[in-house]
Amino acid sequence: MQKIFEEVAPLDQRCYQEFFLSEDILMEHAANGMASYIRANFSNEEKILIVTGSGNNGADGIALARLLHGEYDVCLLYAKDPKSQMALLQKKRAKALHVKQIKEFQECDILVDAIVGTGFSGEFSAEIANLLHVMNTVKAFKIACDVPSGLTKSGACAKTTFCADVTLTMGALKKALFLDEAKEQTGKIEVLDLGVARKLYETQTNWQLLDLCDLQLPTREEKNTHKGSFGHLSLLCGEKPGASIMSALGALRFGAGLVTLVGYENHQMLHIPHSLMYAHALPANTTAIACGMGLGTEFSDAELKELLNNDLPLLVDADLFAMPLVLEILERKNIVLTPHPKEFVSLLKLTELADITVGELQKKRFFYVELFCKAYPDATLLLKGANVIIGAGDAFFINPHGSAKLAKAGSGDVLSGLIGSLLAQGKTPLDAAIHGSLAHTKLAQNYSGADFSLTPENLIQGIGNL
Repeated sequence: MQKIFEEVAPLDQRCYQEFFLSEDILMEHAANGMASYIRANFSNEEKILIVTGSGNNGADGIALARLLHGEYDVCLLYAKDPKSQMALLQKKRAKALHVKQIKEFQECDILVDAIVGTGFSGEFSAEIANLLHVMNTVKAFKIACDVPSGLTKSGACAKTTFCADVTLTMGALKKALFLDEAKEQTGKIEVLDLGVARKLYETQTNWQLLDLCDLQLPTREEKNTHKGSFGHLSLLCGEKPGASIMSALGALRFGAGLVTLVGYENHQMLHIPHSLMYAHALPANTTAIACGMGLGTEFSDAELKELLNNDLPLLVDADLFAMPLVLEILERKNIVLTPHPKEFVSLLKLTELADITVGELQKKRFFYVELFCKAYPDATLLLKGANVIIGAGDAFFINPHGSAKLAKAGSGDVLSGLIGSLLAQGKTPLDAAIHGSLAHTKLAQNYSGADFSLTPENLIQGIGNL
């Protein structure tokens, strides 16, 4: 896991005050980190254009040009004249070394955006917006210095925002880089150190970035076991039974010893896979429940209350987020909630925490996840999206490994099965959400077919090769 911060200015200040590192030293390390990335990935035959602004983000870019000058064909384009103290100093240094400065945009092989950093808000002038449009359309490898220009501290994007192939961010990860709408702009994200080891630069934070290597798969190390040793997941089979069947198959494949669909008699007419069981009542040896997937109106509130009248770990998904009954469910302890944005908006309204649109949620995903988790500290929330956010109490995690491959009906049902399976096997709600989500995104990454062709069945089949 990697730490994520709202902003890193306090971390820089700590370097100045506690480690006696000047702003100039930090900037030199930032520029040297970018230069090292370019040297490691591109030959010196490549032409480099660095576009800079008036502040310290621009100063980073000017320092980079100076470091590469003499090794590469490098040019500086001042989108805005340097104004900050460090930008003026870096310009003076670059001028002394005769770093090439140009007046108009030119074609290049590597394009570095250093116009504005994390302090940006609002919109660009027409001149800068037009320049960014040109920068986005040119055929070059695009590098963002710290953050893509146009990305605000909250993670929202200006109407015209730089679209990077890689973002080389300074010192530590910023939350702004992981809002859903920023995923198109950031490209791959790498952290550069600023003169001290990252673990010394960073301080405490409640937000963590999940790495795929954090994934912990179910284990079967003990030899003297039986199917009951690995839990029994019961899934409520509702109006659209295909959803719960896909969840159930995913759960069985992911290690649950027993999986039962709980529903009405007419569902036995379905072609339920032989590996799954079917019952009209909750089996007595159930160790976790999953409900909501394809639920519809198959069960009355009274029937649902009876089925959920227990203290078993519970996964809640889909249709339940539009039902007032969810307010009673939120009084439970061991629950995982897995809404997509529209469902989360419904949940926020039912709980009277907020009455917002999906668009408003997407611009402030971090805020509303924190708001919900503060109100319901015993629940584990997994908000689906391009970057999955998981929250429990005051601990928050981002899974950035999802892809457009998963944008297919049924993908979320498989995720519910993975998490439900881990709950049934004894994982805590938070661990089940984290490792179920990581497994889900890794399954998509492992799929070798065309990105548009991934189906829930492919995900389930791939579980055996995790």
